[in-house]
Amino acid sequence: MAVAATAPALIMPNAQNTYEVSRADLPLSCPMPNMMLWCSHPKVYLSIEETGRAKCPYCGAEYILID
Repeated sequence: MAVAATAPALIMPNAQNTYEVSRADLPLSCPMPNMMLWCSHPKVYLSIEETGRAKCPYCGAEYILID
């Protein structure tokens, strides 16, 4: 009998003010793919590669790129 893999649980968007992201998360969008979409703003892509920091214009969440 095969066991079905379970998908990781989605997190609530805008639950934190700051999120640490890695290069594996690029291209960066807010809300991120692991966040619920039904209770969030429209998806916006954020440029973080040059400075290592980005702020969402909708919700104000700050993203920090860690290596």
